[in-house]
Amino acid sequence: MRRRLQTTKATRALNLVKEFIQLESFGGILLLFTTILALFAANINEISEIYHNFWKSPFGVVFGEFTATLTMQEWVNDVLMAIFFLSIGLEIKKEMLIGNLASVKKAAFPIIAAFGGMIIPICIYFSLNIGTEYVHGFGIPMATDIAFALGVLMLLGKRVPLELKIFLVTLAVVDDLGAIVIIALFYSDGIASNYLLAAGGTVLLLFVLNKYGVRNIFVYLFIGIFLWYFVHHSGIHATIAGVLLAFTIPLRVENMARSPLIKLEHTLNPLSAYFIMPVFAFANAGVTIGGEFAFNDVTLGIMLGLVAGKPIGIFLFTLLSEKFGVAKKPDSLSWAHIVGAGFLGGIGFTMSIFIATLTFGGVMLEEAKLTIMISSLIATIIGALFFKFVLFGSKQ
Repeated sequence: MRRRLQTTKATRALNLVKEFIQLESFGGILLLFTTILALFAANINEISEIYHNFWKSPFGVVFGEFTATLTMQEWVNDVLMAIFFLSIGLEIKKEMLIGNLASVKKAAFPIIAAFGGMIIPICIYFSLNIGTEYVHGFGIPMATDIAFALGVLMLLGKRVPLELKIFLVTLAVVDDLGAIVIIALFYSDGIASNYLLAAGGTVLLLFVLNKYGVRNIFVYLFIGIFLWYFVHHSGIHATIAGVLLAFTIPLRVENMARSPLIKLEHTLNPLSAYFIMPVFAFANAGVTIGGEFAFNDVTLGIMLGLVAGKPIGIFLFTLLSEKFGVAKKPDSLSWAHIVGAGFLGGIGFTMSIFIATLTFGGVMLEEAKLTIMISSLIATIIGALFFKFVLFGSKQ
């Protein structure tokens, strides 16, 4: 009976992963379309001023002394991205409880791969920018855009094994968790202790509700609005509120169909893939091309970190982990698969751009964004050609 229950849980978890892969794959194509649209809008004289002014325009409500006004871009980067981080948090919690991160033995290999894919790019950027005012941009090249990476794999057809997609998804989930920690620790303003205490009390209340069996998701979401407000004013970036809220949402493993976490995840995943991320790309990828751009330590650090640091870190750390018996590569995957996944891991795009918006401003932000897009394109081309001609070509 217990073995049958474990098999059922494993099957359901695998089905959830398959649904996530299909969703993110199409989301990657939609991201590409909105990115191109943003580049056109930012570089066509007749509409570029309208495009930039729209995202800078304020929007909100004023009621007496209460004011809730943000620019349109802040609504996207602080509010919509908090919802996106909520969906990421739900995915991380699910993976830790019933998915590929639930078993230390199964999770060790992609976790080590993710750490390698974060540490080496950070070291490359840090080594080029140490002692400068731009050193705090080290988090930019550590990110992987799972939607774009899976979108590339989808375009390569059915020859891509499901195990490789699951490996890339698990790697990206750990990568996202690393990005969340980095954002919380290094990309926050001065901390306002009163709001931070209020946020902590709100999280405690949410955990108490979970502990005592409250399953109504709207209760959590309503309190989550106050959590976002407190975190936003605490100095920690508001998107962290989405992750904190996600970790308090109940997951009923014994009845997955009625699980509040699974229901909310199924609602938010299409919203994130088909609306939030495309809107984020349209709001932030509108870089003016043709202006002054120079290779400097910042742009070189980002490019080398994504294009070279990611595949080197992912391959090197996994190779060493197997050599020293720390983790074992899945039998269904070859080392060529891991190298190819490493190249695709260099597609930073949305998460890298998001961290760049927290790091820089003005001309440096524009240069960083353009470098991220160029680097992600290079990583995409190298990864796709590697799979098509090196990996798949050798099997023909």
